[in-house]
Amino acid sequence: MQNIKKGTWILRIFFLILLSVLGSCKKYLDVVPDNIPTIENAFTMRSEAEKYLYTCFSYMPKDGDLNSDPAILSGDEMWAYENPPIPEFNHRMFGIARGQQATVNPIGDFHWDNLYRGLRDCNIFLENIDKVPDLQETERKEWVAEVKFLKAYYHFYLMRMYGPIPLIKENLSVDADIEAVRVSRNSVDECFAYIIQLLDEAKDDLQPAITNPGRMLGRITKPIVYALKAKVLVTAASPLFNGNTDMSALRNRNGSQLFNQTFSPAKWDSASVACKQAIDVCLAAGNSLYKFNPSVSLFVLSDFTKTQMDLRMAFTDRWNSEIIWANTQSYTNLIQRVSAAKVDHRYIDNPRVIGELSPTLKVAEMFYTKNGVPLNEDKTRVNTGVLKTGTAADELRIRKDYVSAAANFDREPRFYASLGFDGGVWYGQGSYDETIAANLYYVAARKDKPNNTTVTGYYIKKYVHYQNVQGASVDDYTVNNYAWPMIRLSHLYLLYSEALNESVGPNAEVHKYIDEVRVRAGLPTVTTAWTNFSTMPTKYTTKDGMREIIHQEELNELAFEGQRFWDLRRWKTAIQEYNRKPIQGWDVSQTDPVYYYRTKVIYEQKFTIKDYFWPIKDGNLLVNKNLVQNIGW
Repeated sequence: MQNIKKGTWILRIFFLILLSVLGSCKKYLDVVPDNIPTIENAFTMRSEAEKYLYTCFSYMPKDGDLNSDPAILSGDEMWAYENPPIPEFNHRMFGIARGQQATVNPIGDFHWDNLYRGLRDCNIFLENIDKVPDLQETERKEWVAEVKFLKAYYHFYLMRMYGPIPLIKENLSVDADIEAVRVSRNSVDECFAYIIQLLDEAKDDLQPAITNPGRMLGRITKPIVYALKAKVLVTAASPLFNGNTDMSALRNRNGSQLFNQTFSPAKWDSASVACKQAIDVCLAAGNSLYKFNPSVSLFVLSDFTKTQMDLRMAFTDRWNSEIIWANTQSYTNLIQRVSAAKVDHRYIDNPRVIGELSPTLKVAEMFYTKNGVPLNEDKTRVNTGVLKTGTAADELRIRKDYVSAAANFDREPRFYASLGFDGGVWYGQGSYDETIAANLYYVAARKDKPNNTTVTGYYIKKYVHYQNVQGASVDDYTVNNYAWPMIRLSHLYLLYSEALNESVGPNAEVHKYIDEVRVRAGLPTVTTAWTNFSTMPTKYTTKDGMREIIHQEELNELAFEGQRFWDLRRWKTAIQEYNRKPIQGWDVSQTDPVYYYRTKVIYEQKFTIKDYFWPIKDGNLLVNKNLVQNIGW
């Protein structure tokens, strides 16, 4: 009898491991007996409880990390060498972009394990924080709010990956029976409702801003919670989760439907209200669209360069006024190094700057013309051929008398702020007087070495801080590090325009917030641009037309920030976008511009219904018979 009881106990523990994703059964059985007094001690005093709070934060996914963030190199926004001679990072996430996802050992599946561990520790914190005797009530409420926020975000992250997921509202006891731990997936509506519930419980118990930056940068504030709530509700209202009939066959074992099958306009109403509330809270807390204003300026910059710096530094300037939330688990040293061009050609052989991350040609074409409309809509744009030579009027954008692609001329400021390209100016990097053309750095992609340059002919300037400096030795590349921005105010403005347009149509308020973003980017308003320069001058007057405009504005403004990957999914446009054109670039093996600027197919991507969501690992399905696999896997 004793052996039977012991066997039953071990089986229960085994299922709890799979639910909480705590590692192997042996590891769990080794840790838990020793961990019981550890948990009790963790809440005996404030200082120990604070350590447990930081443990809850430690599970934050590392956004912008090439080894773990699927939004960077798993889509169609950028490309890398498939087999680099000296890999600077693990290329496994890149396998998703190349169609290598599978169910046996899914790429990126460690997020499932990691975030369910995080949810378990968040629940332990919430169950025990009331036991701390020397914790002031105000601080206790703030810590509880932060952990509820983390629970909401961890669930949201898993939802974006897997769709409907099992909700972990509280931890099961160790003596729970087997059926209790064989959890099923909750419906998408149940998941979103719980995430919003947590955010609502947290949003008004936090400070509007960090009061002690030295100790608390990266901690959660009131604006962060309101902004995430807005983003969650916009996601819930989007076609991927709002009436997605393509997912009608996804049901639990008991037949319950996991995706709602009827589009609900009310979800866009709720999203627009949440976005406006978040904007008001952020503005009241001091957030504003970024304007470049260096503390010491030795040189007078042109309006064009200042606009570029407004755009570049809105992303790379640490904790600036536009950043609502930045992830302190994610710093950018690596991604800056593998994105930078070798602009200082005195040190062209420095291997610390390799330019491996390359924007795809379709993304380069996505940016507007200088008139603020898409390339294929600008009625003033004359086709003069593939090549064009830089003139004195282009000198702050493209080197004078240099032959480059015609597509690199007369583009919007975000094109030049985000991309480096052959012949293009790369402002900064130790040379700041733009009045002396000889001092400006230019990209010379055609003169670099094979396999030591960009894959497509473009570089990601947006990631690279303008004060980074390249030197001669292997280790001589100075990087100005910054935490990865998660939500910027411009992003929130565009989410509001999107939600309000879906809710009531393209009214003046919709235009107000998208135009705020456009004017900061050096562009005319939507009305002015489309009326005067577009071949579709009334496009902005309809909901469908304005939707297309807002979507492209989001893709341009947030390019390379890890948003396109998720936005194409939530809009349910990924199949169309991935399949309409292969991954292309210029023929970088050539040096003569006549041959260099020939379009070259790099990879033929295929995206189908199943690719909207990750597969659940076969091993998890084998142990928990109540879990159902995503469609197509």
